[in-house]
Order: sequence, then structure tokens, then C-alpha cells
Amino acid sequence: MIEEPPVLTIVTSRPRPSAAQIAAFQGVPTGFVCDAMEGLGALDTAIAPVGGVMDPDVRVAGPALVADNGPAEILATLAAVNLAQPGDVVVAAVSGYQGCSASGDQVIGMFRNAGAAGLVTDGPLRDYEGIAEVGLPAWCTGLNPNSPYSNGPGTVGGAAFIGGRQVASGDMVVADCSGVVVVPFARIDAVIAALDTVRTLEEELEAKVKDGFRTPLDLEDLLASGKAVELG
Repeated sequence: MIEEPPVLTIVTSRPRPSAAQIAAFQGVPTGFVCDAMEGLGALDTAIAPVGGVMDPDVRVAGPALVADNGPAEILATLAAVNLAQPGDVVVAAVSGYQGCSASGDQVIGMFRNAGAAGLVTDGPLRDYEGIAEVGLPAWCTGLNPNSPYSNGPGTVGGAAFIGGRQVASGDMVVADCSGVVVVPFARIDAVIAALDTVRTLEEELEAKVKDGFRTPLDLEDLLASGKAVELG
């Protein structure tokens, strides 16, 4: 016979990026961050700005505070309201469950009051008009007015699998209208160092494209080397 688990587990020994590390990601496009991680790091495409709004000004960068709820649950997310520090991005995992909302405007308003910078979930949200009024940036899989439960079990301050990636509290979350990218805590400094090169390369290519550049591949070289072939 299995023993009943606690309804809520709070992980207190979670890392947190320094103020300088957090500042280094402010205003950085998600594409740049992915390029600094060998082209990877983004969560599933289904996780997008709430309401599907493609607003270039919707962006956030901050440390993850992970609330692992499980399907149709919100208990860990509610506990995260008490634990959120200014600048945190709350990552509310619901195992990808789509049958009800993962949160709504009132809870998101509480996160704003707690100083959180944003919310990311692999479930739907509800009360879009209210969320827009609250003004806290949020990313989700869509909208669903059904309500979740708060029975647990849930864990806050640990890690969860969300959007195809493992996300741990203390990882850096960078999100904008193109999606959500997660930088593992252990890689933060390496990614910051790589961003300078990414910016330089992007600026150089942008200038070339504006000047008429249109040949990203050297087809003659590929043919000469045998890496490409021509068929009649």
C-alpha cells in the first residue's frame, strides 16, 4: 500500500542568477539566445504569448521559479505566489494538460503584486481580458475557461519537464513574441559570453542583406567538392 504524499513540497535550496547575469539578458531576442546555445533552448512552439498576440514589445527575462502542479492542478502555482521574488518568471507546469486553465487573471494579478516579471505554462490560461488588464507578460498554449483544482500534490522551487525541456528553478527564462527560451543555470555565463559574437554576426549579416546580399551558399564550391550534385 502506497503512503499518501504531502500535498505540497517546497524546495528551498534553489540557485538564483546574480543581478549582473539577469541584466545581461534584458532586451535580448530569443533567437540570439538560441544561437548562443548551438541553435537550441526553445520550448515547444505551442507555448506562445497569451491570446496569440504577436506584440514585439512583449518580452521578459528572469530567473525561473518552477511550480510543478500536474494535470488540472494549481496548488504549486498558488504557493509560488508566496515564494516569488521580484523579477522571477513563474514556470507553471501542468504536464501539458489542456482540459482546463492553468491559471487566470486573479492569480496572475497576485504575481504582479509580488513583483514577478512574467508567467510561462504548458497549459491554457483563462480570463484573457483580465490578464491583458493586469499587464503581466504570460505565455501559454491557448485559452480555456475551465477551472483547475488545488488539491495537490505539487512541488514549488524544484524542476519540471515543460515544453519538451527540463526547466529548473534558477534557470534563466527569456521570452518574447517568438517564443520561450530557457538557459540552464550552469550555462548562463557561457551563453552571456557567446552573445557578443552572436550580436556581431547578426549585425554584419543584417547590413549585407540590406545592401542586397542574396547568396548564402557557395554552390560552385559545393559542386566542386562533391557535397552537391547536379541532375540533368
